[in-house]
Formats: sequence, C-alpha cells, structure tokens
Amino acid sequence: MNLAPRHTLLLDVVRAHGPQTIESLAERFGVTLQTVRRDVQRLADAGLLSRFHGGVRLPGSTTENIAYRQRQAMESEAKARIARAIAQRVPNGCSLILNIGTTIEAVAHELLHHRGLRVITNNLHVAALLSTNPDCEVIVAGGLVRGADQGIVGEATVDFMRQFKVDIGLIGISAIEADGTLRDFDYREVKVARTIIEQSREVWLAADRSKFNRPAMVELARMNEVDVLFTDAPPPAPFDTLLAQGDVECVVAGGDAA
Repeated sequence: MNLAPRHTLLLDVVRAHGPQTIESLAERFGVTLQTVRRDVQRLADAGLLSRFHGGVRLPGSTTENIAYRQRQAMESEAKARIARAIAQRVPNGCSLILNIGTTIEAVAHELLHHRGLRVITNNLHVAALLSTNPDCEVIVAGGLVRGADQGIVGEATVDFMRQFKVDIGLIGISAIEADGTLRDFDYREVKVARTIIEQSREVWLAADRSKFNRPAMVELARMNEVDVLFTDAPPPAPFDTLLAQGDVECVVAGGDAA
C-alpha cells in the first residue's frame, strides 16, 4: 500500500499524539467527516490503524505482526527507496548477514547486480533471489522454517550464525519505541537478530516510517547498538534526539545523511 500524503500525515498525527477522534482529524486537515472516515477505514484495512467508536488509534497488539502478504504490499514504494539507498552503500566484495522482513527482501532485489558478495541469511526469499546472481555466494542458515514468511528461526539458527563475523549485518524491525527500544513479535526471530548484531562489524537497520512508535512484545536491542539507520522520512521527535545521542547515522532514502 502506497500512502497518499494525507494518509501519511494522519498516521504521523496518531503516532505523535495518540488516539484521535474523527472530528478532531477532520478539523486538523480541513476535510469532511466522511473523508476522514474513508481515510481511516483504508488505513485500518491495511493494519496501520485500529478503529474505535468515534475515533482511531495505533494497532494495539504487541503479540502478533501483520500478515506477511499484507506487509509485503504496505509502504512498497518507501521500502524500494530504502532498499536502493542501502544497496548504494554496500560495496562489492563484502560479507553480509540479511535477516527476515519484507524490507530486507527489497534490498536483496537491489543487490542482484553486485559482485563478489558473500551473503548469509535466514530468509529463504532472500536466498532464492540472490542465488540467481552468479557473482554472489549465498549461505542459508539451518533451523525451523516459519511457514508464514519463509524465515528460519530457532536455536539451531542462532548457533549457525555464531560461526561467522561479517562486514555488515542488515536487520529489519517491526517496532521502534519512543525510548529507543527495537522490538519484534517472535522471540525466536529476535534471538537470531540479536546474534546477527553480535556477529557484525557494522549493524545497519532498515525501517520505514511506520515502525516508529509502534508496539511489539519482544525487545531486540537498543537504538545505540545500530551504526546506520536507513528510513524513508526524517524520524520524528524524540527519535532524532536518540539517534544523535547514540551516534547513529541516519540515511533518509532520497535525502541526505544526518
């Protein structure tokens, strides 16, 4: 789902200020109640907002992610921009670990013409994509294949990742909370991602704007453990301050590094 500018602004208001009434949103944007209801319904259908009587809030579940196919379609344009920005920074001849997530899969698409890469992944979609690049060596982690999205997780995957020390560990994330905590939904996936961080000389995080101020159950890391954040819009307060305090480089896809 590619969001219209008003939809993006509406999401930003709810993320920044919490639950909103339909009336307050209509007044803020200078549109009719009917227009806001249509906008809210579209965002709710995409899983980006939850409706309640007379208003709207962020999705409340901290235990279950949006379905894979739905995530794949959401913010596809933003993910493509992020993926291109990441691929431009990946040098030929380097080693990487790529983990689970639809943004990471978009990055794999952009790496199809890189040369001399050695890629370790616990994402079967990424492995299938990059194995078509004859100049890329792909190493697939062992473990339990998660049927919903073809991600590989579990203790065997953690042990497998501990064999390597790579130039770049690239991870996706489901949620970034206002205190700088990176969170996800599956503790098995989190344990693998935590290991990727430990086994990487540089840690790159790919996260579109929808991940800020979103809840999820399991803590993965803190923002200051990341070297570079790639996103599609300047992070809102307080994330800009947290990035500066953690000395985290922020690359806004299509914009300038901060």
